[in-house]
Amino acid sequence: MATFSEELLQLGRTVEEKIAGKVREIDHIVDTNQWKVIEAFQRRQVSDFHFSGSTGYAYNDRGREVLDEVYADVFGAESALVRPHFASGTHTISTALFGVLRPGDELIYITGRPYDTLHKVIGQPGDGTGSLRDFGIGYGEVALTADGEVDWEAVEAAVTPATKVIGIQRSRGYDWRASFTVQQIGEMVERIRAIRSDLIVFVDNCYGEFTEELEPTQVGVDLMAGSLIKNPGGGLAETGGYICGKARYVDQAAYRLTAPGIGREVGAMLGTTRGIYQGLFMAPSTVGQAIKGSIFAAAMFEEVGFQTKPSWQESRTDLIQAVSFASADQLISFVQGIQKAAAVDSHVVPEPWDMPGYEHPVIMAAGTFIQGGSLELSADAPIRAPYIGYMQGGLTYSHVKYGVLMALQSMKDYKLL
Repeated sequence: MATFSEELLQLGRTVEEKIAGKVREIDHIVDTNQWKVIEAFQRRQVSDFHFSGSTGYAYNDRGREVLDEVYADVFGAESALVRPHFASGTHTISTALFGVLRPGDELIYITGRPYDTLHKVIGQPGDGTGSLRDFGIGYGEVALTADGEVDWEAVEAAVTPATKVIGIQRSRGYDWRASFTVQQIGEMVERIRAIRSDLIVFVDNCYGEFTEELEPTQVGVDLMAGSLIKNPGGGLAETGGYICGKARYVDQAAYRLTAPGIGREVGAMLGTTRGIYQGLFMAPSTVGQAIKGSIFAAAMFEEVGFQTKPSWQESRTDLIQAVSFASADQLISFVQGIQKAAAVDSHVVPEPWDMPGYEHPVIMAAGTFIQGGSLELSADAPIRAPYIGYMQGGLTYSHVKYGVLMALQSMKDYKLL
């Protein structure tokens, strides 16, 4: 067993007493979302035969069809597309955007510059990679105000007759800002409708599922995408993503995933169906464990003098806990400490590297059972000033607590704390 200083252990005990009330609030959200998922399973009469795998074209795979229906019910959407064929969240988002945008259309992100991996999807005109801009799709973005709010005056000025899709990134990404709550997203939808009623509102919902009692599609969002190796996979889905929203837009995304005229009607599940169903069933509880861990992490790092966002007292709308460090060395030590706490690859020492899709060297702690599974305890950061580390996930609260203690002990051992 790892050796932690008695001072650090006592601090942990003090922090747990302080956050006890906030942790109890999470239990209510877990209950609400757990019952919502169970009711969706019951409504669609999920049975064990739905878990059977399919091969080849996989026509009439009833398990796959019912899975789409369950997801649509859970997220309060007209339709859903849930598939293991999505390689990542970025792939899922890309499929949704390419599904609804056409040459000459324009996409505008109103929550500032989106997450780094989406920059290549947007691309540059004529870049030859098959990006949105390579297909003649325009792009614009509106920076947030200094206090992290949407700049509505700038949004109204940015919208043109060519604008078709308004993009919203729910999570903070690699920014030092608050993530957007579902209530805030609902208010954004109302403001967007007032500007032009035919605009398609798209939300990148990665890291946000089941952190609140409602989802963006339940407050008017037209189209939404996320990854199954994040929240909704419950730590069990081995790959995949989901798209949900208005039926016509989900159908267009399905045609992009496979081919026009084929859409959702084919796609062998190859033994993944059970894990996706069971992962969704587990997701509310597992997300709750991760959120409790994030609250503990924020309180611990605040106690030793670091700035965090969100702070431990604030309500949560995604998994991500940001911590601001004074130097690259502190940041790297933090990430390496999280890796040391892993059950898988704890012996591996993460180092910054030029990861595909990112614009700066990135360091990642990822001792996970599912490669890249960020519902599991993980941490990452671009090595650039300001030096902000982003921790997320944890299949159990106890593991997150262990990881936080290990990261702080590692920093103390290197005299960085």
